[in-house]
Amino acid sequence: MEAIEIRLPELSASATTAAVVAWRKAPGERVERGDVLAELETDKSSVDLEAEHAGVLLEIVVPAGSEDVPVGAVLARLAVGASEETQVPGPLAAPAAAAYAAHAAASEAVGAGAVASDAMGARAASGATPAGGAPLSRFSAPTGARTDTVPAVRSAPRAGHATPLARRMAAQAGLALDALVGTGADGRITKADVEAALGIAREPGAEVIALPTPQAAARDSAPAGFAPPPDTGPWREERLSTARRRQAARLADAKRTIPHFYLALDCDFERVSALRAELAASTKRAGEPAPSLNDFVVRAVGLALRRVPAANVSFAGEALRVHERVDVAVAVASERGLVTPVVRDADRLGLGALARALRDLSLRAREGKLRPDEYTGGTTTVSNLGMFGVGALWPILNPPQATIFGIGAATPRPVVRDGAVVARTQATLTLSADHRALDGATGAQLLSAARELLEDPLQLLL
Repeated sequence: MEAIEIRLPELSASATTAAVVAWRKAPGERVERGDVLAELETDKSSVDLEAEHAGVLLEIVVPAGSEDVPVGAVLARLAVGASEETQVPGPLAAPAAAAYAAHAAASEAVGAGAVASDAMGARAASGATPAGGAPLSRFSAPTGARTDTVPAVRSAPRAGHATPLARRMAAQAGLALDALVGTGADGRITKADVEAALGIAREPGAEVIALPTPQAAARDSAPAGFAPPPDTGPWREERLSTARRRQAARLADAKRTIPHFYLALDCDFERVSALRAELAASTKRAGEPAPSLNDFVVRAVGLALRRVPAANVSFAGEALRVHERVDVAVAVASERGLVTPVVRDADRLGLGALARALRDLSLRAREGKLRPDEYTGGTTTVSNLGMFGVGALWPILNPPQATIFGIGAATPRPVVRDGAVVARTQATLTLSADHRALDGATGAQLLSAARELLEDPLQLLL
């Protein structure tokens, strides 16, 4: 019998950590090659961790509910060639168990606004120790623990807690979490538990339990003479999902470190709208949906980048990376946050093929079923808020991309044609660009090329 380590794989080029949402196998259980061992969550999608070998699961090192698990961390151990009769240790054998127990105890400080790191720091300062171990420092495992098997991750929850996805699903469905029974580690409520509850019964008007406000907690624990901020009324905090936290960090870093410049043009959509109506009639007879206005925009952006290759670049420190392919990412709103599936070779796909690919990608993006290679590697992004009636938007760059397009609502506007004021369907097309990678003139050429294509949409059918 050979024991091998199951490590967290590199799920995408941009993801350096992931969360372990749930384990699908338990220690002592037989595993076949290809079986799903665990459900992982990255900033973009849920990913199933499949077994590469057959055997018996010996030990789970990183429990369900752990977040920020670094790539390469040991998740579990598998006995290759063993049978279910093989004697296996219980899950989380010491010293790994002690380390995670200490993390869990430190992170479960009661009181709104408490954070795990502060609790761990206080624990270390007071000299508190895990069972049978030395004092636990704020950033280290107990003495004797194997640091390669104890990554610095947020610990598993206590009974009654829920995964971020389960909390969002329950809130949207009107289910009180206290009424659900969790089947995850330590009684954690998972997505499957919420789905099971919805499949059995959904109580209308389920009461939502209000949590004590952080102001109240602050008043109870404030030192003498401390004046807490005025209470502005009842409110609650929702913990950010892995996707939201990483998205927030990336956008903040992009806005802070990348010198953006912005350009805008009004684009005439009369001919695009008329062509779409014609295509709608023909596709309806064929039993297919008509291309959307967003499909026309994505196709135009792809062809515009082919015409202006100097804009199909990204800044790489000491060099400028010129991309030979045109891969257009499209911003899609989902329960997990903003996801950007990528249409590969958008300049070479016909309008119909592009529309079908984009519909499939958008649907799976909302369901969290994209593969990592389907949301990484774009050379530009299109963000469309026109369906909400937004007139114009100025999106933040999605690094390492050097450009991102924004498109607003196509609405009738007064314009001058042949000396007379007439109503024309117009939309505002914007471009945010990285000034380190391209200058204003190149950005203007790119934006003008996209407008020219949209105002003469027959070119988009070629």
